[in-house]
Amino acid sequence: MVIIKEVLTKKDLKKFIEFPVELYRDSPYFVPCLFEEEMENFNPKKNPAYEFCETRLFLAYKDNKIVGRIAGLISHAYNKKVNQKIMRFTRFDFIDDYEVSEALINKVKEWADERGMESMMGPIGFTDIDKQGMLVEGFKEKDLSITLYNYDYYPVHMDRLGFRKAVDWIEYQIFPPKELDPRIERISSMVQKRYGFHRLHFKKNKELYPYAVEAFKVINEAFAKLFGTVPLTDAIVQKSIHDYISKVNLDYVIVIANKEGEVIGFGLMVPSLAEALKKSKGHLFPFGVFRLLKALKTNKILEMYFIAVKPEYQNFGVNAVIMAEAVKAAIANGVEVAETGPELETNIVTEQWKSFPHRQHRRRRCYIKDFK
Repeated sequence: MVIIKEVLTKKDLKKFIEFPVELYRDSPYFVPCLFEEEMENFNPKKNPAYEFCETRLFLAYKDNKIVGRIAGLISHAYNKKVNQKIMRFTRFDFIDDYEVSEALINKVKEWADERGMESMMGPIGFTDIDKQGMLVEGFKEKDLSITLYNYDYYPVHMDRLGFRKAVDWIEYQIFPPKELDPRIERISSMVQKRYGFHRLHFKKNKELYPYAVEAFKVINEAFAKLFGTVPLTDAIVQKSIHDYISKVNLDYVIVIANKEGEVIGFGLMVPSLAEALKKSKGHLFPFGVFRLLKALKTNKILEMYFIAVKPEYQNFGVNAVIMAEAVKAAIANGVEVAETGPELETNIVTEQWKSFPHRQHRRRRCYIKDFK
């Protein structure tokens, strides 16, 4: 018999966050979330997304043992944007037992019915910069620090639960060449000369702050029409900058400005923290922080967080400038592979990887189910 209990205490929240570490303890592909970061994500006093979101978290027990978890989430901002009544779910993990997955989904649906929701979709989080998507391809690929891993039986359960595909995100491994393709260098130089675009360089991380705010405005504009997105509020932007600023290596922060000095394009790559997180089981202390700092300085694997260009500049070759600068930095630092975060399969940005040796190796899905 499966018993569902709501997460109501800090102690329960810790159990909720730690459950995947136990579930995937034997998986070489799983990467845990940063524990401290997840504690903040589900704390209304720490996560500004709660200004327009509400959540309820549940744990599934069987024989007095935790066997699953799920977070139900209502994004009032997104529902207003699309004029729909959608219940989201995220952090959905469970043993390979249909009784467990069904009980968790049904519990969230109960809440959805109480709130007058008409459909349910997920896994998808608070905003577009939250972890999202269920792995449907690439189960034997090492995960990223910015995504969530799951076993191959998960999609089987989703089909049985009556969910269908809403959208897919795809991910690539990009292998930097030994030297920059002269054609890409030529296009980048021509674009910069013709339009007065240029890369902004920084000597210290604190110099990024004013430009980071502008960069997130670019992200808001560039991502506005993408699936599942809502504008990032000023409070979310400030928290994101605070969270990211300590992680960045300035070589991989690519801010492109026009001749007036306005930020028009932004690319951010970060040395992969995946292995450091795995070794520390997602915790900063006692030794996790040192592993993370070492990874930021020495890792030869990059995770690509963002690439965004202001819509009015998207046909002016800004992407080519960002890519040229990114490749030069990767070559200079001996990077072996760069891994993209999830990109909508319909997003034209995926076309730019065709200029480099690449491999599409993972696919994630957002499922949806209408209530009848």
